[in-house]
Amino acid sequence: MMNFDVIPVEVVTREFVAVILAGFGNDLLPLTGDHGEEPCAKALLTISNKPMLDYPLSWVEQSGIKDVLLICPSSHRPAISHYIHSQSSSASFSSVHIDLQTFDESQELSAGTCSVLRHFANRIKGDFILLPCDFIPSPSLPLSKLLNKFRTDSMLDGPIVTTCWYEHKSDKQTTPDEWGSPAQPTPIVWDHLSGTLLYVDNPEEADKNNDELELRMTLLSRYPQAKLTSRLLDSHVYVCKRGVLDLLAQKTRFDSLREDFFPWLCKVQYQSTKQTKYATSVRIGIVIHRADEGFTVRVNNLPAYLEANRHVYETPQFVVDNSIGDFTRVEEKSMIKKSTIGKHCVIGKMVKIVGCVLLDHCVISDGAKLDGCILGNSTIVGSKAELIRCVTQAGYEVKENESLRNEKLDISDWAAQPEDSEGDMEGSTGEGESDESDESDD
Repeated sequence: MMNFDVIPVEVVTREFVAVILAGFGNDLLPLTGDHGEEPCAKALLTISNKPMLDYPLSWVEQSGIKDVLLICPSSHRPAISHYIHSQSSSASFSSVHIDLQTFDESQELSAGTCSVLRHFANRIKGDFILLPCDFIPSPSLPLSKLLNKFRTDSMLDGPIVTTCWYEHKSDKQTTPDEWGSPAQPTPIVWDHLSGTLLYVDNPEEADKNNDELELRMTLLSRYPQAKLTSRLLDSHVYVCKRGVLDLLAQKTRFDSLREDFFPWLCKVQYQSTKQTKYATSVRIGIVIHRADEGFTVRVNNLPAYLEANRHVYETPQFVVDNSIGDFTRVEEKSMIKKSTIGKHCVIGKMVKIVGCVLLDHCVISDGAKLDGCILGNSTIVGSKAELIRCVTQAGYEVKENESLRNEKLDISDWAAQPEDSEGDMEGSTGEGESDESDESDD
């Protein structure tokens, strides 16, 4: 009788799971408006002809993390599922297992980040890193830098969260007010010696104190060398202990991590009575990325989207002026400068395109002029039309010889125009398109 040694199966415990949130992207309207019956998923909007989702996925994969929980609205699941299982995506992220989950919400009534995390807490078994689908990190900011900060601090006094804040010098070329405002820095206080985040301003505090910050003496006595800045933006990238989910389960009134949970958590870390109450030692770590260390941005509004696409040809290692997608045809005597042109586009004769982003399947007819525009998928621009700093919803049609400036153009405005009226579109302003960005984009 032969004896076989039974070798026990070793259970591999993953150190982190990456949780990527892909929301509607209301501040990217009309780009994220539906194309007919098909939703335009924010996560699949291209930046330099790569889906936005590619950037955080690459960042995660390079750090060695193997498991990704990708959460999106139910209506976006078919398009995102098709993409992550496509040949190009599967080859690019072959070492990453992506668990695609959906959250029932609408573009008008969307859930905050805290609610989404509570809903999926049972799928997150250990420590995790939360990040948005729209974060474009600099090569000089590897995800391992945040993870190592979290690991090092854990050996000392055990932070519950490590956050990442970045300095961003805005694009020199401004966008029109009609597009919405660029992201504004958030005042924070931090201790640079220990790398501890001590205070995060929120709308409630701002309304109560106007231009003043109200800091407790216990904070200042414990951290006498604390620094204040109003030049940093929140990346919405957080390395978290599993215990964060336990606290969120208790604090059910919290909706936003940055506006509700983190300001509260900052207070807990230097108030011993609260630490005793919640039976936990709390510290919030911070990593700061400076502008001179490399271009980094969250692409969660139209100005940032245009800037992120432009950045590719402003980077020294690139020697070309444009990014032009596969199967795009450019006819004779056309000029394209500092622009990103998607796949399967047709650019007619004597067209002039400067500082623009054209998504896939756009058709620009002979003699048209585009300056500082973003055109959604399958936009058609008639011959000799002129667009200056305009954004279009997918499928929009600009009439022949039409001249538009500083517009957000959606299908409802276009469809409402009588076919025999000329120039009616000049008065459209795209009003009603300024919905606030939903918190699940964090």
